[in-house]
Amino acid sequence: MPNWPALVLAPSVALANTAIAYALVSPSCAQQDVTTLHLVTIASLLACALFTFGAYLNWQGARVLAGPQEAPDQTRRRFLSQVATLCGLLSTLVVLAEWLPVFMVSPCLA
Repeated sequence: MPNWPALVLAPSVALANTAIAYALVSPSCAQQDVTTLHLVTIASLLACALFTFGAYLNWQGARVLAGPQEAPDQTRRRFLSQVATLCGLLSTLVVLAEWLPVFMVSPCLA
């Protein structure tokens, strides 16, 4: 899996999760059911985790190929894989943090 999903799609999924969850608060309050909010967040969390895992595998593959006299292209690949992994991990943690209020707060409060 390439690195760009963890760099581009994972933060986009985290942002989309925020927007979709916010839009679903009123219908969830009307139905007194937060199942839809949980399902959207679980799907976003799994997508971000999958993108992060792909970047992590690239990072590990680049570390295995590293040697004492590695080429600049190999160094760049390892660095980009590391940044993609950390960006995907941050996006995954953001989605997880956005999920906490769904557990703790009723959508009808306000």
